[in-house]
Amino acid sequence: MKTRAAFFIAFRYLLGRAREGGRYLRGAAAGIALSLIPIVVTLIVADGMIRGITDRFLELGTGHVQIINYMNLNDPEAALPYIEDVPGIRGIWSERNGLGVIYNGANSKGATIRAVEKSFWEDEGSMKYLKVLSGEAKTETDRDVLLGEELALSIDASVGDTVRIMTMSQGGRFIPRVTAFTVRGIISSGYRELDSLWCIMNLEAGKQLLSESGGAYLVLKIDDPYNDAEKIAGTLYDILELPVDQEYAFGGVSRARDFGIFTWKALQHSQYSSYETTRQLLLFIMALIVLVAAVNVSSATSMLVIERQRDIAVLKTSGAEPSFTSAVFLWGAFLTGLSGSIIGIAAGLAIGSSVNVLIRSLETILSFLSSLFHAGPVTILDSGYYLETIPIIINWRVVLLIAFFTILSSVIASWVPARRAGKIKPVKIMQKY
Repeated sequence: MKTRAAFFIAFRYLLGRAREGGRYLRGAAAGIALSLIPIVVTLIVADGMIRGITDRFLELGTGHVQIINYMNLNDPEAALPYIEDVPGIRGIWSERNGLGVIYNGANSKGATIRAVEKSFWEDEGSMKYLKVLSGEAKTETDRDVLLGEELALSIDASVGDTVRIMTMSQGGRFIPRVTAFTVRGIISSGYRELDSLWCIMNLEAGKQLLSESGGAYLVLKIDDPYNDAEKIAGTLYDILELPVDQEYAFGGVSRARDFGIFTWKALQHSQYSSYETTRQLLLFIMALIVLVAAVNVSSATSMLVIERQRDIAVLKTSGAEPSFTSAVFLWGAFLTGLSGSIIGIAAGLAIGSSVNVLIRSLETILSFLSSLFHAGPVTILDSGYYLETIPIIINWRVVLLIAFFTILSSVIASWVPARRAGKIKPVKIMQKY
């Protein structure tokens, strides 16, 4: 009963008239809401950028799991008969990978040479992110190649051009080897870092070109790479039934006598860790703003205590205990943090969910204003360096954690003025008024 009464009084203070002290709590709630909006928007944009880039690496690059045959590096297919029917695996492809220099006339650039089975590009995940800018995404013969958009631009190559690729064949010593190819298509993943390196050919050509200097492995795609990659990796070892010399829990890497199995988290550990570190730093900086807003709740509670001293005197002369009086103002801080969190998070979710529309609209407005001064168009999100469109990812667990942290900070910050209100002597207040 006492708790309900304290809650009711605090609720009346929050919604009460401005001259009765309600303006202080409502002002603090507004401050919390304004501080939470950029946090939620940053969370959505950061998670969307990380997921968008990671998805492109997973679906078009590394795959979800890779298998290497340590006993014969050029024969990763040895594991294929044992793992084809594993539940949860939606596709398996053989790939060769190496480095080379690609020439088109006087233009040249280093490239990552990828030789993968043609059906890899027909997978639903690959087709979702692969964009064919010109030509077609097919390598019908051993002398067809596909070039990433940025790589093609850097060497001024177009569909139908003949380019030459220099690789190193070993045979006891490194010997340059130059092979001519025809550009069959120009492709884009929507991410500059991938498009600037890719030179793709079919698997048969790669086996000839990279037989000694390249890496060979199986690329696996699974139904749920974000949750089941480690589970599938463990299942693969159970099926292969190979004696394990050593296991590494770090980064999702396992090592057996004959085969190595690498999840995407291991293959992209440094890059993914960099993204996560940047995201956490941004959220930490934004969290400092919330702490400042929580201090404002403490100030608002102090001012409310001063404004409502008569109410405190009436409560105490009516037999209210100091803990009850303190509870009234703690409930006020709680409701302030709660209302500020609801408003701020709701506004942040609305803005974050519309971030692509807002960015394009802002670009249009700024470009129009720029044209008035005869300047060029304004680009906020350059698709050459970032994603063309930011995926909308809402991590509800983190959103709820932010709300809980905000409310808890508000209550803790208001503990001192609320406790001080409980210790006020009613006689002094009555003498004053």
